[in-house]
Amino acid sequence: MYYTSNCSFNFSPNTLLPKMLMNRISCTLKNDIVRSIGHCTEVPRNVNMEKLQHGYLFPEIERRELLHLKKYPHANVIDLGIGDTTKPLPEIVTSSMVDFVHGLSTAEGYKGYGPEQGEKAMRKAIADAFYKDLGIKPSEVFVSDGAQCDISRLQLLMGPNLKIAVQDPSFPAYIDSSVIIGQAGKFVDRAGKYENIEYLTCRPQTDFFPDLQTTSRPQLIFFCSPNNPTGHAATRKQLEQLVNFAKVNGSIIIFDAAYSAYITDDSPKSIFEISGAREVAIEVSSFSKFAGFTGVRLGWTVVPEELLYSNGFPVLHDFNRIMCTCFNGASRIAQAGGLACLSPEGLNALQSLVDYYMENARILVNALTSLGLIVYGGKNAPYVWVHFPGSNSWNVFAEVLEKTHIITVPGSGFGPGGEGYIRISAFGQRDSIIEASKRLKNLLYQKEL
Repeated sequence: MYYTSNCSFNFSPNTLLPKMLMNRISCTLKNDIVRSIGHCTEVPRNVNMEKLQHGYLFPEIERRELLHLKKYPHANVIDLGIGDTTKPLPEIVTSSMVDFVHGLSTAEGYKGYGPEQGEKAMRKAIADAFYKDLGIKPSEVFVSDGAQCDISRLQLLMGPNLKIAVQDPSFPAYIDSSVIIGQAGKFVDRAGKYENIEYLTCRPQTDFFPDLQTTSRPQLIFFCSPNNPTGHAATRKQLEQLVNFAKVNGSIIIFDAAYSAYITDDSPKSIFEISGAREVAIEVSSFSKFAGFTGVRLGWTVVPEELLYSNGFPVLHDFNRIMCTCFNGASRIAQAGGLACLSPEGLNALQSLVDYYMENARILVNALTSLGLIVYGGKNAPYVWVHFPGSNSWNVFAEVLEKTHIITVPGSGFGPGGEGYIRISAFGQRDSIIEASKRLKNLLYQKEL
């Protein structure tokens, strides 16, 4: 079968084209025109890849940004779309990495492969810094190159034959990785959903928490708190409900705590603060957002010893096998920086970064609410979730970009529950945040006139 941008078609077995010519016809057509003649292998495309809808959200936004820059080459574009940190790393962190790098040029300091699970000192530092009073052992901590990579490794661990549930809206990697591994089923255009994924609606009317009484019995539940994109941090009572639901139904929770450092109230920062969670939950987290390691790449996953499959086999052992098979360990250089992050001086320096981004969020929230807009987030996460009732998210995104030169993210990119919203990131330099607030206020004020 050969594909165009709008359709697919088959050559008839009785075609008059010689077989040799058939084999030379290009496998890819663009804009309904055969662009080249080349060789096709006999290897079929992974059918799960064919089920993915469009491109991944953030590269698509980058593509639209490039088109905008081509149209307005002199525009001062402010990127508040992808959640990429912008403040420099603290010197204590970079100097630690530099010292390690210099050591690699000496016989005494050179090191090759490290443990696939992470350096012992790094695993202990994570357990002490984030789970000191929660009973998490260093042996239950697996150091990695980031939470998003671990999400895919966890999907590989769990396999294709599971019923999964995700928050709606939620980070798109949960769904896309489910599609690729074969869990999702067909995409239903009318609903904007995959048929085998249960979408747990999380909207303001229910305090951004799903109605578990109407939820079926998913085997795997992806849950992010503070949530990306809404910025909502689940309360202790909500997480107790989630853990109890998982215990009753025999489910496993994949808990994404990548933004836990931004929690300012008494919401739990880890699922393991909840009694019984060690028997039903895995937690993934990252240095990316609280330490500015988006380009350095360092994260971790906690798999408790008590978490068992239906046959009583420990999940930890299988995840260890996955890490040994698919991963050669996080960069030693990144881990040297991670150890510095978790030192007392490092933690103090990183808290100032967190405070900086949260002040950015406060500025954005104040600017938008002053216009009478309905705004969520910005309290426990560096994301502002803005409601435009009755509007198409991509249309709002396009209008904001066209008239203010500001990159945001359309809410529908996070699932059907995000329609009518846009997400604005507070990961920016202060002057850009202030300027963006002015532009947004001018745009929305003019629309009211």
